[in-house]
Amino acid sequence: MKLFKTLSASIAGVVAAASAKAGGMAEPMMEPEIIVEEAASSSGGFIVPLILLALVALALSNDDSSGES
Repeated sequence: MKLFKTLSASIAGVVAAASAKAGGMAEPMMEPEIIVEEAASSSGGFIVPLILLALVALALSNDDSSGES
């Protein structure tokens, strides 16, 4: 019976030691925070068409195909 108690105590000690080492003291791995910054270019969306419209209007106003001299 003494052998059974000694064996049980040994097994309990091994299990306790194994579970104590399982976690370790390693630093926790944290994922880097991803920041997405959108480009704010709202002025470029309507300036180019306005310039093209002004150029077309200028070309039409200077059109000399009406026959008047």
